[in-house]
Amino acid sequence: MRVDLFDFELPEERIALRPAEPRDSARMLVVRPGEEFADLKVGDLPSLLEPGDVLVLNDTRVIPAQLKGRRVRGEAVAHVDATLHMRVGPDRWLAFMRPGKRVAVGDRIQFGHSAEACMLGQLDATVIEKGEAGEALLAFDVSGPVLDEALHAVGHIPLPPYIASKRADDERDRRDYQTVYAKEEGAVAAPTAGLHFTPELFAALEAKGIEQHFVTLHVGAGTFLPVKADDTAEHKMHSEIGHVSAETAAALNAAKARGSRIVAVGTTSLRLMESAARADGTIAAWSGPTDIFITPGYRFKFVDALMTNFHLPRSTLFMLVSAFCGLERMQGVYAHAIADGYRFYSYGDASLLFRNDR
Repeated sequence: MRVDLFDFELPEERIALRPAEPRDSARMLVVRPGEEFADLKVGDLPSLLEPGDVLVLNDTRVIPAQLKGRRVRGEAVAHVDATLHMRVGPDRWLAFMRPGKRVAVGDRIQFGHSAEACMLGQLDATVIEKGEAGEALLAFDVSGPVLDEALHAVGHIPLPPYIASKRADDERDRRDYQTVYAKEEGAVAAPTAGLHFTPELFAALEAKGIEQHFVTLHVGAGTFLPVKADDTAEHKMHSEIGHVSAETAAALNAAKARGSRIVAVGTTSLRLMESAARADGTIAAWSGPTDIFITPGYRFKFVDALMTNFHLPRSTLFMLVSAFCGLERMQGVYAHAIADGYRFYSYGDASLLFRNDR
């Protein structure tokens, strides 16, 4: 499909720079097939679901994956930034380098130059490989838990570009850009639909008899990359590492068998479940990379409803929700959201979409 079909104009003032307080006070636009839109709040979620319905949430935890450093090549030194996006070994990360043209295979990169960085006083890496669009494979001089500790010392929360271009990250972002149920470290972007959940909302959902299960998909920085191709068939998705346990798969299959709905909290949960789904409409245990790219025409195998934020124009995520509800329908949804003052993107408001199979 033509990528320009997924374009729309978004006023700058609609981009949220901070989340709603409290988190579940954010607005939520409810979209059901053949019905008028409903303007509600995230806190209304329990009233929109039935006992036995299942929420599936991504428990990945965001790490401080934005690094500022300098490239050392003999006597020549240049400042470079790195955004880690996928761990591929105890000491190795794939990263997007800026400016990418400043680094070459064999270059040494120094990140952090205080005693807080690690026992050596700095965190150093070597460029092992270079890919497209500024991507590089970095081999750090330390590995495992020592590398994790060093990243927490020298790294910054990797705020999305549309926020980072307007303000610097701060200590508040270390709390705000993390779900309250985050557990498994490895993401460099938050599963943002989950940012709306609070302990109080979870308690209300449990009281209603709505199940909650967790999967893990380590969201990569590739989620923010624009689709530069003119046609969706020419776009290459970056892989992300995910995991669905056998216990979770069994619980979700049991819910499906009894006729309950599977509600994905976030596109990351949806993409992982659809990656693990089988042709017979059940889900299997899963562990490994997925680069699933969902566009209109895709036949959903497992997920019945999707809670998600409002996404960028021409993005793979807007393509995904258009596949879920129909492109024309989502164009109407976004036009309504813009006109009615909804807040967009990672710190913005939410939508609850019920799948349209027509």
